[in-house]
Amino acid sequence: MKLGREISEGGRFVRQPNRFTERIEEGGEHPPEPGRYRLYASYACPWAHRSLIVRELLGLQDAVGVTIVDPIRDEKGWRIPGGDPVTGVEYLSELYLASDPGYQGRYTVPCVWDVTAGRLVTNDYPQITLTLETAFAPWHAEGAPDLYPAALRGEIDALNEVIFDGLNNGVYRAGFATSQEAYDEAVTKVFDTLDLLEERLATRDHLHGDALTESDVRLYPTLARFDAVYHSHFKCAVRRLTDYPVLWAYARRLYAIPAFRDTTDFDHIKRHYFMTQTNINPSRIVPRGPELDWTAG
Repeated sequence: MKLGREISEGGRFVRQPNRFTERIEEGGEHPPEPGRYRLYASYACPWAHRSLIVRELLGLQDAVGVTIVDPIRDEKGWRIPGGDPVTGVEYLSELYLASDPGYQGRYTVPCVWDVTAGRLVTNDYPQITLTLETAFAPWHAEGAPDLYPAALRGEIDALNEVIFDGLNNGVYRAGFATSQEAYDEAVTKVFDTLDLLEERLATRDHLHGDALTESDVRLYPTLARFDAVYHSHFKCAVRRLTDYPVLWAYARRLYAIPAFRDTTDFDHIKRHYFMTQTNINPSRIVPRGPELDWTAG
Protein backbone atom coordinates (compact mmCIF):
# COMPACT_ATOMS: atom_id res chain seq x y z
CA MET A 1 0.00 0.00 0.00
CA LYS A 2 1.58 3.28 -1.12
CA LEU A 3 1.07 6.03 1.44
CA GLY A 4 3.95 8.40 0.72
CA ARG A 5 1.83 11.46 -0.01
CA GLU A 6 -0.46 10.72 2.94
CA ILE A 7 2.23 10.94 5.65
CA SER A 8 3.08 14.42 6.93
CA GLU A 9 6.55 15.53 8.00
CA GLY A 10 5.60 14.86 11.62
CA GLY A 11 4.77 11.24 10.83
CA ARG A 12 1.01 11.80 10.87
CA PHE A 13 -1.35 10.09 8.45
CA VAL A 14 -3.34 12.58 6.35
CA ARG A 15 -6.08 10.94 4.27
CA GLN A 16 -6.15 11.90 0.58
CA PRO A 17 -9.10 14.06 -0.51
CA ASN A 18 -11.86 12.53 -2.58
CA ARG A 19 -11.40 13.23 -6.29
CA PHE A 20 -14.98 12.75 -7.55
CA THR A 21 -17.57 14.70 -5.59
CA GLU A 22 -20.49 15.30 -7.95
CA ARG A 23 -23.95 14.78 -6.49
CA ILE A 24 -26.77 12.52 -7.57
CA GLU A 25 -29.73 14.83 -7.18
CA GLU A 26 -32.92 15.96 -8.87
CA GLY A 27 -32.35 18.71 -11.40
CA GLY A 28 -28.64 17.98 -11.67
CA GLU A 29 -26.46 16.33 -14.28
CA HIS A 30 -26.86 13.02 -12.47
CA PRO A 31 -30.53 12.61 -11.48
CA PRO A 32 -31.54 9.69 -9.26
CA GLU A 33 -32.91 6.88 -11.41
CA PRO A 34 -33.23 3.16 -10.64
CA GLY A 35 -30.74 1.10 -12.64
CA ARG A 36 -28.60 4.06 -13.72
CA TYR A 37 -25.88 3.80 -11.06
CA ARG A 38 -23.52 1.06 -9.91
CA LEU A 39 -21.79 0.95 -6.56
CA TYR A 40 -18.25 -0.46 -6.41
CA ALA A 41 -17.44 -1.72 -2.94
CA SER A 42 -15.33 -4.05 -0.84
CA TYR A 43 -16.41 -6.12 2.14
CA ALA A 44 -12.96 -5.39 3.58
CA CYS A 45 -13.10 -1.58 3.46
CA PRO A 46 -14.98 0.12 6.33
CA TRP A 47 -15.96 3.12 4.19
CA ALA A 48 -17.45 0.81 1.55
CA HIS A 49 -18.98 -1.47 4.17
CA ARG A 50 -21.31 1.25 5.39
CA SER A 51 -22.60 1.92 1.87
CA LEU A 52 -23.40 -1.80 1.53
CA ILE A 53 -25.22 -1.76 4.88
CA VAL A 54 -27.37 1.22 3.86
CA ARG A 55 -28.17 -0.28 0.45
CA GLU A 56 -29.43 -3.43 2.20
CA LEU A 57 -31.26 -1.64 5.03
CA LEU A 58 -33.19 0.54 2.60
CA GLY A 59 -33.99 -2.25 0.15
CA LEU A 60 -32.19 -0.60 -2.77
CA GLN A 61 -30.73 -3.79 -4.23
CA ASP A 62 -32.80 -3.50 -7.42
CA ALA A 63 -32.37 0.26 -7.77
CA VAL A 64 -28.60 0.42 -7.30
CA GLY A 65 -26.42 -2.40 -8.63
CA VAL A 66 -23.22 -3.44 -6.89
CA THR A 67 -19.84 -4.91 -7.84
CA ILE A 68 -17.68 -6.37 -5.07
CA VAL A 69 -13.93 -6.20 -5.55
CA ASP A 70 -11.35 -8.75 -4.39
CA PRO A 71 -10.02 -8.01 -0.88
CA ILE A 72 -6.37 -8.30 -1.97
CA ARG A 73 -5.05 -5.26 -3.80
CA ASP A 74 -1.94 -5.32 -5.99
CA GLU A 75 0.02 -2.62 -7.83
CA LYS A 76 -3.00 -2.04 -10.10
CA GLY A 77 -5.31 -1.55 -7.15
CA TRP A 78 -8.64 -3.30 -6.54
CA ARG A 79 -9.29 -6.25 -8.86
CA ILE A 80 -12.78 -7.29 -9.95
CA PRO A 81 -12.93 -11.11 -9.96
CA GLY A 82 -14.20 -12.34 -13.32
CA GLY A 83 -14.43 -8.78 -14.64
CA ASP A 84 -17.18 -6.26 -14.07
CA PRO A 85 -20.47 -7.41 -15.66
CA VAL A 86 -21.50 -3.82 -16.45
CA THR A 87 -18.33 -2.12 -17.75
CA GLY A 88 -16.19 -5.16 -18.54
CA VAL A 89 -13.15 -3.79 -16.68
CA GLU A 90 -10.87 -6.03 -14.61
CA TYR A 91 -9.57 -3.35 -12.25
CA LEU A 92 -11.29 -0.44 -10.55
CA SER A 93 -8.41 1.76 -11.67
CA GLU A 94 -9.73 1.51 -15.23
CA LEU A 95 -12.89 3.35 -14.22
CA TYR A 96 -10.89 6.05 -12.46
CA LEU A 97 -8.66 6.58 -15.50
CA ALA A 98 -11.61 6.49 -17.90
CA SER A 99 -13.15 9.31 -15.87
CA ASP A 100 -9.90 11.23 -15.35
CA PRO A 101 -6.92 10.09 -17.48
CA GLY A 102 -4.57 12.19 -15.35
CA TYR A 103 -5.64 10.73 -12.02
CA GLN A 104 -2.65 9.79 -9.80
CA GLY A 105 -4.13 9.08 -6.36
CA ARG A 106 -5.19 5.81 -4.78
CA TYR A 107 -8.16 4.07 -6.40
CA THR A 108 -10.63 3.94 -3.55
CA VAL A 109 -13.91 2.25 -2.72
CA PRO A 110 -16.74 2.98 -2.43
CA CYS A 111 -17.37 4.79 -5.67
CA VAL A 112 -20.41 5.16 -7.91
CA TRP A 113 -20.41 4.82 -11.71
CA ASP A 114 -23.03 6.52 -13.85
CA VAL A 115 -23.87 3.92 -16.49
CA THR A 116 -25.64 6.47 -18.70
CA ALA A 117 -22.84 9.07 -18.58
CA GLY A 118 -20.09 6.42 -18.66
CA ARG A 119 -18.01 7.88 -15.85
CA LEU A 120 -17.54 8.01 -12.10
CA VAL A 121 -19.84 10.40 -10.29
CA THR A 122 -18.45 10.13 -6.79
CA ASN A 123 -15.95 8.46 -4.50
CA ASP A 124 -17.00 10.83 -1.72
CA TYR A 125 -17.70 8.10 0.83
CA PRO A 126 -19.36 10.34 3.49
CA GLN A 127 -21.87 11.56 0.90
CA ILE A 128 -22.67 8.20 -0.73
CA THR A 129 -24.74 6.86 2.17
CA LEU A 130 -26.52 10.21 2.60
CA THR A 131 -27.40 10.12 -1.11
CA LEU A 132 -28.86 6.64 -0.79
CA GLU A 133 -30.87 7.82 2.22
CA THR A 134 -32.25 10.99 0.60
CA ALA A 135 -32.07 11.12 -3.21
CA PHE A 136 -33.14 7.48 -3.53
CA ALA A 137 -36.02 7.78 -1.04
CA PRO A 138 -38.69 7.04 -3.70
CA TRP A 139 -37.22 3.54 -4.12
CA HIS A 140 -36.81 2.66 -0.43
CA ALA A 141 -38.55 -0.54 0.59
CA GLU A 142 -41.78 -0.27 2.52
CA GLY A 143 -40.96 0.01 6.23
CA ALA A 144 -37.32 0.91 5.63
CA PRO A 145 -35.78 2.97 8.45
CA ASP A 146 -35.30 6.71 8.12
CA LEU A 147 -31.56 6.79 8.75
CA TYR A 148 -31.20 10.55 8.25
CA PRO A 149 -34.37 12.15 9.66
CA ALA A 150 -34.60 15.88 9.00
CA ALA A 151 -35.18 16.74 12.66
CA LEU A 152 -31.95 15.03 13.75
CA ARG A 153 -29.59 15.93 10.92
CA GLY A 154 -27.69 18.55 12.89
CA GLU A 155 -27.10 16.14 15.78
CA ILE A 156 -26.23 13.28 13.44
CA ASP A 157 -23.72 15.38 11.50
CA ALA A 158 -22.06 16.60 14.70
CA LEU A 159 -21.69 13.11 16.18
CA ASN A 160 -20.50 11.74 12.84
CA GLU A 161 -17.60 14.19 12.95
CA VAL A 162 -16.63 12.98 16.42
CA ILE A 163 -16.80 9.34 15.32
CA PHE A 164 -14.81 9.98 12.15
CA ASP A 165 -12.06 12.04 13.72
CA GLY A 166 -11.61 10.01 16.86
CA LEU A 167 -12.36 6.49 15.69
CA ASN A 168 -13.11 5.76 11.99
CA ASN A 169 -10.06 7.68 10.80
CA GLY A 170 -8.39 7.66 14.20
CA VAL A 171 -7.45 3.98 13.97
CA TYR A 172 -5.75 4.69 10.63
CA ARG A 173 -3.86 7.63 12.10
CA ALA A 174 -2.61 5.31 14.83
CA GLY A 175 -1.80 2.45 12.48
CA PHE A 176 -0.01 4.49 9.83
CA ALA A 177 1.83 6.85 12.18
CA THR A 178 5.58 6.90 11.58
CA SER A 179 6.54 8.76 14.75
CA GLN A 180 5.91 7.97 18.41
CA GLU A 181 4.35 11.37 18.97
CA ALA A 182 1.89 10.93 16.11
CA TYR A 183 0.96 7.44 17.28
CA ASP A 184 0.49 8.47 20.93
CA GLU A 185 -1.70 11.39 19.90
CA ALA A 186 -3.88 9.22 17.65
CA VAL A 187 -4.26 6.20 19.90
CA THR A 188 -5.19 8.36 22.89
CA LYS A 189 -7.99 9.91 20.87
CA VAL A 190 -9.20 6.49 19.71
CA PHE A 191 -9.76 5.29 23.27
CA ASP A 192 -11.11 8.63 24.49
CA THR A 193 -13.74 8.30 21.75
CA LEU A 194 -14.55 4.70 22.66
CA ASP A 195 -14.93 5.76 26.31
CA LEU A 196 -17.30 8.55 25.27
CA LEU A 197 -19.42 6.19 23.15
CA GLU A 198 -19.52 3.55 25.89
CA GLU A 199 -20.96 6.17 28.22
CA ARG A 200 -23.41 7.49 25.62
CA LEU A 201 -24.81 4.05 24.80
CA ALA A 202 -25.25 3.12 28.45
CA THR A 203 -28.53 5.07 28.44
CA ARG A 204 -29.89 4.37 24.95
CA ASP A 205 -30.18 1.53 22.43
CA HIS A 206 -28.70 3.51 19.55
CA LEU A 207 -26.53 6.58 19.25
CA HIS A 208 -29.50 8.92 18.84
CA GLY A 209 -32.06 7.12 20.97
CA ASP A 210 -34.33 4.24 20.08
CA ALA A 211 -34.02 4.39 16.29
CA LEU A 212 -31.20 3.32 14.00
CA THR A 213 -29.52 6.24 12.19
CA GLU A 214 -26.63 7.09 9.90
CA SER A 215 -24.40 7.48 12.97
CA ASP A 216 -24.88 3.83 13.94
CA VAL A 217 -24.04 2.77 10.39
CA ARG A 218 -20.82 4.82 10.47
CA LEU A 219 -19.71 3.45 13.83
CA TYR A 220 -20.38 -0.24 13.22
CA PRO A 221 -17.71 -1.05 10.57
CA THR A 222 -14.94 0.22 12.87
CA LEU A 223 -16.28 -1.80 15.80
CA ALA A 224 -16.55 -4.91 13.60
CA ARG A 225 -12.87 -4.60 12.66
CA PHE A 226 -11.52 -3.52 16.02
CA ASP A 227 -10.51 -6.74 17.75
CA ALA A 228 -9.82 -8.64 14.52
CA VAL A 229 -7.54 -6.01 12.97
CA TYR A 230 -7.11 -2.64 14.63
CA HIS A 231 -6.16 -3.94 18.08
CA SER A 232 -3.06 -5.71 16.74
CA HIS A 233 -2.38 -4.53 13.20
CA PHE A 234 -2.95 -0.82 13.93
CA LYS A 235 -1.51 -1.04 17.46
CA CYS A 236 -4.78 0.12 19.08
CA ALA A 237 -3.94 -2.19 21.94
CA VAL A 238 -4.95 -0.29 25.08
CA ARG A 239 -8.25 -2.18 25.28
CA ARG A 240 -10.31 -4.47 23.05
CA LEU A 241 -13.89 -3.93 21.96
CA THR A 242 -14.82 -6.85 24.18
CA ASP A 243 -13.46 -4.90 27.16
CA TYR A 244 -16.32 -2.41 26.64
CA PRO A 245 -19.45 -4.28 27.80
CA VAL A 246 -21.91 -1.71 26.45
CA LEU A 247 -20.23 -1.23 23.06
CA TRP A 248 -19.69 -4.97 22.61
CA ALA A 249 -23.38 -5.68 23.33
CA TYR A 250 -24.39 -2.83 20.98
CA ALA A 251 -22.15 -4.13 18.18
CA ARG A 252 -23.70 -7.60 18.51
CA ARG A 253 -27.22 -6.13 18.42
CA LEU A 254 -26.37 -4.48 15.11
CA TYR A 255 -24.73 -7.66 13.81
CA ALA A 256 -28.01 -9.49 14.47
CA ILE A 257 -29.67 -7.28 11.82
CA PRO A 258 -29.28 -9.02 8.41
CA ALA A 259 -28.05 -5.89 6.59
CA PHE A 260 -25.13 -5.65 9.03
CA ARG A 261 -24.43 -9.37 9.41
CA ASP A 262 -24.66 -10.28 5.72
CA THR A 263 -22.20 -7.55 4.71
CA THR A 264 -19.66 -8.39 7.45
CA ASP A 265 -17.03 -10.73 6.01
CA PHE A 266 -14.25 -11.31 8.52
CA ASP A 267 -12.24 -13.36 6.02
CA HIS A 268 -12.17 -10.48 3.53
CA ILE A 269 -11.41 -8.01 6.31
CA LYS A 270 -8.44 -9.88 7.74
CA ARG A 271 -6.91 -10.90 4.42
CA HIS A 272 -7.13 -7.34 3.12
CA TYR A 273 -5.44 -5.61 6.03
CA PHE A 274 -2.79 -8.19 6.83
CA MET A 275 -1.91 -9.10 3.23
CA THR A 276 -2.23 -5.71 1.53
CA GLN A 277 -0.69 -3.29 4.03
CA THR A 278 2.83 -4.62 3.77
CA ASN A 279 4.30 -1.41 5.15
CA ILE A 280 2.88 -2.59 8.50
CA ASN A 281 2.92 -6.38 7.99
CA PRO A 282 5.71 -7.22 5.49
CA SER A 283 5.39 -10.98 6.13
CA ARG A 284 1.75 -10.90 4.93
CA ILE A 285 0.94 -13.55 7.55
CA VAL A 286 -2.75 -13.49 8.49
CA PRO A 287 -3.11 -14.22 12.22
CA ARG A 288 -5.61 -16.68 13.58
CA GLY A 289 -8.37 -15.42 15.83
CA PRO A 290 -9.65 -13.75 17.81
CA GLU A 291 -12.33 -16.29 18.66
CA LEU A 292 -15.39 -14.11 19.21
CA ASP A 293 -19.04 -15.13 19.18
CA TRP A 294 -20.86 -12.29 17.44
CA THR A 295 -24.16 -14.14 17.81
CA ALA A 296 -24.06 -14.53 21.61
CA GLY A 297 -26.41 -12.54 23.83
